Amino acid sequence: MNTKLKHLQIGDLTARLPIIQGGMGIGVSLSKLAGAVAKEDGVGIISTAQIGYDEKGFEKNQAGCNRLAIRKHIQKAKEIACGNGLIGVNIMVALKHYEEHVKEAVAAGADVIISGAGLPMKLPALVSETCRTKIAPIVSSKRALQIILKRWAHRYDRTADFIVIEGPKAGGHLGFSTEELVDINSLNYDEEIKNIIECKKEYEKQYNKKIPVIVAGGIFDSADIAHALGLGADGVQIASRFVATEECDASDAYKQAYIHAREEDIQIIQSPVGMPGRALRNEFIKNIERERQPIKKCYNCLAQCNPGTVPYCITQALINAVKGDIENGLIFCGSNVGRIHQMTTVHNLMEELTDFSSLNEI
Repeated sequence: MNTKLKHLQIGDLTARLPIIQGGMGIGVSLSKLAGAVAKEDGVGIISTAQIGYDEKGFEKNQAGCNRLAIRKHIQKAKEIACGNGLIGVNIMVALKHYEEHVKEAVAAGADVIISGAGLPMKLPALVSETCRTKIAPIVSSKRALQIILKRWAHRYDRTADFIVIEGPKAGGHLGFSTEELVDINSLNYDEEIKNIIECKKEYEKQYNKKIPVIVAGGIFDSADIAHALGLGADGVQIASRFVATEECDASDAYKQAYIHAREEDIQIIQSPVGMPGRALRNEFIKNIERERQPIKKCYNCLAQCNPGTVPYCITQALINAVKGDIENGLIFCGSNVGRIHQMTTVHNLMEELTDFSSLNEI
């Protein structure tokens, strides 16, 4: 692998490669994928969103199965990693059992917790500064970061261990308006990234610590990585490309949906989470456009969700997809999914991403 990339240093934790595999739920990035990424000296991220969906008893006890699965998948990922890289979790603020997921991840020994889909205002209260687990908010604007870091400093006398900037080309839930996402080429997001990097310097000085910045959203190849690092980032987060790997925890049908996707198949949808998201257009999306899909069973996944009014059950839609029922499920994706054409392995993908031989940069 290329040795010119700087290590990703987060406090006293180190990943040899500054590449974070983004969390993807439900069930797309679990221990198999996260462990494989860490084994290659990156940062593997497990999504805790309904992580226990395939556990026995999930239909009756989602909360209990999710807690059990968080611990199980963190431990299993660490075993796969064999002491390399870092293992973390992505926990959505929008989850009904957000606090329990954070506490369980800390108890299980997660190296990092990345938190978005809302502003993680209470995260420092749930993760002691004395424990080894590092915390990071996901932000899409300088304003969001200012709000979070100001609150953390005022209420907890603490700041972020690192920051993930998620741009408009990312998959899943997005911190932008639908209008902005439909016309992403009109956004000069590089400037926003620079502004966010400048914003965190005040807190680096105040707390006498380095706060690494990770850029996410539309990172596809080594040229994109070089570009992000050139803006001042310390690393990148990549999600969609890891779906088309042998180690990804999703079904083969899910992976094939990515491989066969075209740019024109991508659509911006509205999620019950209350945020827009980017997904692959299929029969499911056509159906929710036509009419509301009645909720047959509530899985108690979101803090703010009225089963009687939401357009569809996001848990059922995501579980259908990850299990392989791709026409009746929700398939989140990044903006570059149309450029993914074949299966690979995590090892080969990491080799490709860190090969800068054809570039003049870095």
